[in-house]
Amino acid sequence: MKNLKYFSLLLSLPFLQACGPQPKAVTAKMDNDAIPVQLMALQQQAGNSAVTASGQFTTDDEVMLSFKTGGIISTLNVKEGDAVKKGQLLATLNPTDINAQLLQAKLGSEKAERDFQRIQNLYKDSVATLEQLQNSKTNMQQAHQQLNIAAFNQQYSQIRAPKDGYILKKLGNVGQQVSAGSPVLQTNGAGSAEWVLRVNISDSEWAMLQLHDQAQIETTALPGQILQGKISRRSEGVDPATGTFSADITLLGDKPRAIAAGMFGKAVINLKHDNTKNSRQNWQIPYEALLDGDGSNGYVFITDDNKIAHKRKVTVAGINKNTVTISDGLAGAQSLIISGSPYLTDNSRIIVQSSKTAAK
Repeated sequence: MKNLKYFSLLLSLPFLQACGPQPKAVTAKMDNDAIPVQLMALQQQAGNSAVTASGQFTTDDEVMLSFKTGGIISTLNVKEGDAVKKGQLLATLNPTDINAQLLQAKLGSEKAERDFQRIQNLYKDSVATLEQLQNSKTNMQQAHQQLNIAAFNQQYSQIRAPKDGYILKKLGNVGQQVSAGSPVLQTNGAGSAEWVLRVNISDSEWAMLQLHDQAQIETTALPGQILQGKISRRSEGVDPATGTFSADITLLGDKPRAIAAGMFGKAVINLKHDNTKNSRQNWQIPYEALLDGDGSNGYVFITDDNKIAHKRKVTVAGINKNTVTISDGLAGAQSLIISGSPYLTDNSRIIVQSSKTAAK
């Protein structure tokens, strides 16, 4: 009977332990489930944001050169990258066809002059009528105009440089048959024209940009050097090839020698608007806090109680050197998680290790 009592007591011990305080090892295990993070206090800022865009350097006077008439290219005296002087002969057509047309027009003009002289003499002798005289004069005038057209076409059966500059593209070759107006060479006036960085922008960025907004430009050809520029043009329509708008950023000061047409550059455009209608509320957050960035969208983790992390979708208005400008998605949030985000999911438990003040 005594053995039966001891056996019953042994069976009840696990239940008594479960009802009592949890061991320290179990509590430590639960704490280890929380992910250590660092926080930054969020502060919405009123002021200017920035737009980051990339594009290619070019000038504001690029020209596509072509022949006035069609024909076979006889000579092509330049290649891409060559410097040219105003009036320099760049290309010619085979002259056989155009010379024959000019000779034909000249002979027709001479015949029309002889016919008119003969009819005029007959009219003085009262043999020809006034109508015949007038018709003969009209035929002579038409023949003269045909001669002028043929001479003009002969003049533009060759291509000459419109100004000092460079050959950007060669679009034809010797022996190639080209039609009238088909581009053969692309040039620019690099010696005197303004250099611009032509960038592609979205419709929302187009709406934010204004003429004379300042920009800082970087290019791999000039490592560590920042070029200054300003918005000089916004396109008034979408480019059907890219589906985006474009804007020109004119370089301020002298053009660096290392810049060439077609070279890529990246610009950070500062949006500075004087009126309150265009002023924007935004947040500046560290670059590493932004996750899964895709165009103008991305994700961050925030917390309101320093215990649970929440995933938020945000709108990216611009990317600066060390920070990202957020224009939407952080309203009402208290703190931003800036360290440990890659290990989090929505509603993850967190432990705050340290906090940082808002980025300036």
